[in-house]
Order: sequence, then structure tokens, then C-alpha cells
Amino acid sequence: MERPRVGSGAAGTGTTAPDLVPAGPDLVPAGPDVVPAAPVPAAARGTRRRLGPGRAVPFGRLLGPLLLVAVWWAASALHYLDPRILSGPGSVAATAADLIRDGRLQDNVLVSLQRAGLGLLFGVLAGVVLALAAGLSRFGEYLLDGTLQVKRAIPSLAMLPLLILWLGIGEQMKVTVIALGVAVTVYINTYASLTGIDSRYVELAESLDLSRLQFLRRVVVPGSLPGFFVGLRLGVTASWLGLIVVEQINSTSGIGYMMFQAQQYAQSDVIIVGLVAYGIFGFASDAAVRAVERRVLSWRRTLAG
Repeated sequence: MERPRVGSGAAGTGTTAPDLVPAGPDLVPAGPDVVPAAPVPAAARGTRRRLGPGRAVPFGRLLGPLLLVAVWWAASALHYLDPRILSGPGSVAATAADLIRDGRLQDNVLVSLQRAGLGLLFGVLAGVVLALAAGLSRFGEYLLDGTLQVKRAIPSLAMLPLLILWLGIGEQMKVTVIALGVAVTVYINTYASLTGIDSRYVELAESLDLSRLQFLRRVVVPGSLPGFFVGLRLGVTASWLGLIVVEQINSTSGIGYMMFQAQQYAQSDVIIVGLVAYGIFGFASDAAVRAVERRVLSWRRTLAG
């Protein structure tokens, strides 16, 4: 089955594309055969509000981590935890202060952020380009999708021996491992969103004789953004997961290196400081992506919104 072609409709309809196929919240088929939706009764709107998740509380997602820290603190204060196996929050906080004071934590964090940032950047760019090539072209789909589906079944970490052979054990290998994990995640979600665009929008674009550029701007981009942001959120998490592993392979700096060194001397407090650092950056980066997603996709009416 061939993909619908854009730009093959009859010209001279007298109606411009931007008036009928706008981007964002107004991206709906318009025409004489479409009956406007009836207004929702006030009672139904009230019921929908009651059935929803309720008003969002600022920093509400911190409730779970704070509860976990409280349980950890109580177990340590009641001597249920052996400090040789798991240090208490007070000891971890004191160790973090010492690491900050002598500059070790900041130096390692900056190195880790650089690795994760470069891997995320290259991975997102590669994933989007591959998704567009496979999602907008039947030949591209035949050429790329099967290969990337196979790659999805192969963990990036399983390719470490081969990547070390090819790229050595330096920074290039570390960034490549992170980028591979991010690229596949972004590709899968963006490609699924592209191929899942309602065919009615494509048919409407054909009937209006939209150019290829107008079709991409008015139909493809708004339709693929939700899937792209899902892939981006998962890609951010994948970048941190890959970073944890590659920083323990012949590294001389980074949070993972600091944790590996602490393992040799049974310093559980330093290990927990590293875990907390990973958790904070992972949570903050996901929250940043969510904030951008809410702003860009503010036209969508969802339960979470």
C-alpha cells in the first residue's frame, strides 16, 4: 500500500491551507460535511472535573522521595541499619559537604554532565532524522525500520566489547554508547507517532493541494510532537543509565568513577552521594522536559493537563 501523496489534489479551490489545516489545537478536518460538536452540559463538565486527578500541587512529585528519605532516616536513628553496610542520611550529608568543600564532587559532576549532554544531543538528532526518513518514505521504512528494530533488541551495553575494539576506551566510546541508547528510544517513539497520524488529515491535505512543506509544517510536525516528547523523556533517562556504566570503564573522572573508587574502600556514604547525584539530575532533567512539553503541547486536552 503506497503512502498518500500530498500536493496531487485539484488546484484552484479558492481556499488557502492555513485557514483549514492550522497547526496545534486547531488541527482538525474542516468542511461542509463536518458537524460542530454539541456543547458539553455544565453538569457533565462538573462530573469530568470530579473524576479527574484534581488540582496539581507544586513539587507534588517530591512526596515519594521525601517519604523514602524519612523512612531511611528513621531506620538509621533506630539502629535498624548497619552503618558499615548502609550509612545514615546524616553521615551521607556530612560526606557530601566534605566532597563539595574539596571540589571533588563538582569536578566529577561537570565531567558526567558533559558526557551525558553530548550523548543525549547526538542521540536525539540521530533518532529524529532516522524517524523522519522512515516515517515519511516507504523506501526509508524498508531500509531503516527493520535494522533499528533489531538494534532495539540488542542492548547498547552488549555492544561495549565491539565499541571498545573500534573506538578504544576514551571519551568517544563513552559518548557513543550513550548516544546509541538515546537514538533508538527517540526513533521508536517518534516513528510510531509519525505513522500513527490520522489518515483523514493526510486526505484533507491532499484535497487542499498542500505543498510538501505545508504538509510537514501543518500536519506532520504537530502530529509527531507527542511521540517525540515521550521518546525524549525516555532518552534522557537512557542517557543517565548509560552514563552509570561507561563511567566505570577505564575512567579517571566522573560520578561513576568516584563511586567505583569508593566501592574499593567500602565507603557506602560516597556511593550514596553518587546515587543521589544521579537521581537529582535525572529527576531535574525529566522535569525540564515535562515543562517544555506542557508549554509546546498546551493545546492538547489530556487528563494530566
